[in-house]
Amino acid sequence: MTKGKPKLLVIVGPTAVGKTKFALELAKYFSQIEVISADSRQIYKLMDIGTAKPTPAERQQVVHHFIDICYPDEPYSAGIFGQQGREKIVEIFQRGKIPIVVGGSGLYIRSLVDGLFDYRISDSQVKQRLRHQADVEGLDALYRKLQQVDATAAAKIHPNDRQRIIRALEVWEITGRPISQLQTQARPEIPFEPVFIGLIRERQQLYRAIEQRVDEMIQKGLFEEVERLRDLGYHRNLQAMQTVGYQEIYAYLEGEITREEAISLIKRNTRRFAKRQMTWFKADSRIRWLTPDENIDVGKLSGEILTQIKTEFLK
Repeated sequence: MTKGKPKLLVIVGPTAVGKTKFALELAKYFSQIEVISADSRQIYKLMDIGTAKPTPAERQQVVHHFIDICYPDEPYSAGIFGQQGREKIVEIFQRGKIPIVVGGSGLYIRSLVDGLFDYRISDSQVKQRLRHQADVEGLDALYRKLQQVDATAAAKIHPNDRQRIIRALEVWEITGRPISQLQTQARPEIPFEPVFIGLIRERQQLYRAIEQRVDEMIQKGLFEEVERLRDLGYHRNLQAMQTVGYQEIYAYLEGEITREEAISLIKRNTRRFAKRQMTWFKADSRIRWLTPDENIDVGKLSGEILTQIKTEFLK
């Protein structure tokens, strides 16, 4: 990147690996830190336990941005986050503070640090018609249509990925141009140079951490949280509810599975989600990987990069 751009620390990794703890530990050394949360679910109000948001005490300790910014039925996207996130980062730098990005949502992070085309392009009527078409004709019909109008995008989208197929066709119908073409054009200027730190743990250690986190969520009232959301009228088909923990408990509340089955599925699906996250991040050669021990000795881990932060981020 162009010389002279400020460097931006980006902390990534799978769910339950300890990213928030790591960031809070850094904040003990650098009081100027403000966190940009790159989490596609923590943006939603009322969804606190199941998204593992930083606690109110942690958010009082360190300023966090992009948490609780919209309700579950309000539209938001990676493209919007990328634009708003860059604007917030510039503002934090201008105030003499240190922004750091913390999160496990790969697309949000890519949008922020690499740029995407304007994801705000949308038409609810077009989207609804495509959804109805998928229901009536089958997803295969939409996928064949996508292959005809945008073979490049179709090659990168799984034939069963309903959301991405519909999204690609929606953009094509609105703009008359393939989404794959738009994604490679008009990338925004990135006003900083990202420096990545990835946290990774041995698989069985991570899975134990996931099991423990799910158990803690249940104890804190995850079932009750989902029930409140349902009672407030938030339907299980909302994009916000396509989240591990919420889908399984909705199924329990509808009498489709038992409570024990819901808990088991949450643990299994969280493990699978962590695996998908690692597949995404492992493809990015810019990430420097650090491995905490099972107890997450964050102080020791943070110390490994304190010198780097002092020399590169506090110039």
